[in-house]
Amino acid sequence: SLFDTPVERYLKARQSVQQFTVTQLGKCYFSFHCRYMVHAYNFFLFPSTLGVTDVEFTLSASSIQFLSRHGFDYNKFLKDGIPYMNKVQEETLRLQLLEDSWRVSSGLDRNVLKRAIDEVTRWIATAKEDETMILQDLSGHQMFEVQLVLRQGLQNVWTQPLEDKKIMVKKVSPRRRWLLEDSPDDSCRKELILLSARGFTNLFQTLVEVKKPLVGHNMLMDLMHLHDKFYKPLPESYEEFKRNIHNLFPVLIDTKTITKSIWKKCSFPRVFNLLEAYEVLCSSKLNPEDATYPVIALASDCSRYAEKESPHEAGYDAFLCGSVLLKSAHLLLRGSTDDAVEADPSFSRYLAVLAEYLNKVNFIRGAVLSINFSGEDVPYQHLLALVVRVRGRPGLNERQIYQEFEGLCRFDVRRLSKNQFMLLSNKLKHVRLVLQDYKHHPRLQVSVYRHWRDSPGVSCLLQ
Repeated sequence: SLFDTPVERYLKARQSVQQFTVTQLGKCYFSFHCRYMVHAYNFFLFPSTLGVTDVEFTLSASSIQFLSRHGFDYNKFLKDGIPYMNKVQEETLRLQLLEDSWRVSSGLDRNVLKRAIDEVTRWIATAKEDETMILQDLSGHQMFEVQLVLRQGLQNVWTQPLEDKKIMVKKVSPRRRWLLEDSPDDSCRKELILLSARGFTNLFQTLVEVKKPLVGHNMLMDLMHLHDKFYKPLPESYEEFKRNIHNLFPVLIDTKTITKSIWKKCSFPRVFNLLEAYEVLCSSKLNPEDATYPVIALASDCSRYAEKESPHEAGYDAFLCGSVLLKSAHLLLRGSTDDAVEADPSFSRYLAVLAEYLNKVNFIRGAVLSINFSGEDVPYQHLLALVVRVRGRPGLNERQIYQEFEGLCRFDVRRLSKNQFMLLSNKLKHVRLVLQDYKHHPRLQVSVYRHWRDSPGVSCLLQ
C-alpha cells in the first residue's frame, strides 16, 4: 500500500522472513580484463539440523508451484542443501559442545542414534581391545552426532569417519582414548563441527569481511533474509535493521533503483522485471554505434546461460543483475559527459557515476521511493490524495470503495471516518479523471485531500 511507511512494511515482512527459509542463493563475480568475464554460482541451501537446532519453516503452496514451474530441484534442496545458521543458533550449538551434553531434537536422528547405540552396545560386550566395527548409511550431520553420542556414553570406544557415509568404531583403553582426544587429527573437534554446521554462513562472513559492493535487484527482502538467516534474528527496530545492514555491507547497489532512474534520464524503455531490463540493455537498438559498451562473456562454468534463459534460478539472476548494473552504469556515464567515453572504462568510473544510487534500495508502492541504508529515508513527494465522502449509503467498506474506482485508477484506500475514505495514487492523469467523472455524483463526493480540512485528528482538535 502507498500508505505504508518503511517501518510498517518492515514489521509486516519481518514475521514472514522469520517463518520462511532460504532455498537458493546465487553469487556472481565479474573479472575485468578488456571485457568482463562472468563466473556464476548456484547454491542450494537447507537450514542446519545439527544438535538441538531443528528449524521449523513454512512452505506456501503457491511458492512450491512457482519454483517447480521454473525447474527448481527439490532433491538437491532437501538432500544436498548446504547448512547455515545465524549467530544465536551458533552460540546455542557452541554451548552444547562445551558442556558435553549432546542432544538431538529431530525424531529421525533419534531413531538413527538409537539403532547405532544398540549395535555398538551389543558388539562391545564381547569385542577385544583394538577390534573395530563399521556403522553404515549415515547422512552428513548424523556422522557427527553418532560419534559424539557414542563417545559421550562409552568411555572405551573411539570413532573415525570413513568414505561412503560410514563410521569406524574401535574399542580402546581409557588411556588410549585420552591421547586420541588431544590429537589434531580428531574429526570431531569442536571447531570442525562448528565449521560444518555454519556451512554457507562461512561464505557470508567472507563477503562481509571483504566489504565489496553488494548488488541485487529489488533487494529489500533479500537483505532481510541475509540478516535473519546468516547474521542475527531480525530486530524489532527498523532503524537497528538499517544500521546492521549498513555495517555488514557498506555499499549496496539496487539495480531496480538504477533502472527506474535511467528510464527517465536515458530514454530507457520502461521494464517490469530483471530479465526485461537485461534484454533491453542488450538490444542493438539502444546502443547501435557505441564501441565502448561493456562486453560481457560467460565463463565455461556458466556457458549454459548462453543457450537458454533460466529465470529465477539464483545463479542466472545473479548474472542478469551484474550485467544490468554494468550496462546501466555505462549509459549513465555516457549521458553524464559530452566527451567520448574511453574504451574499457574501469569499474571505479562506473561506481563514481552510480554514487547517487548507492545504499538506496527500491521500495515498492510505499510512502518513500527507496530505503536509504546510509541516511534518512526521503518521503515520496508526488503522492496524490483524494477524500471520498459517502452520502446515503451507510456501511461501505474499503474493498467496496476500491472496486468503485478500480475501472479508472487503482487507488490505495484507507478509512478516515464512518463515511469518509482517503484514496492515494501516484498517477496524476488518473486522479484528474476521477475528479472530473465524479464531480456531480449523487452519492460519492470526491475532492482533493487537505490535511487541515479533512484529517480526523485535526477535526477532533478543532471541535
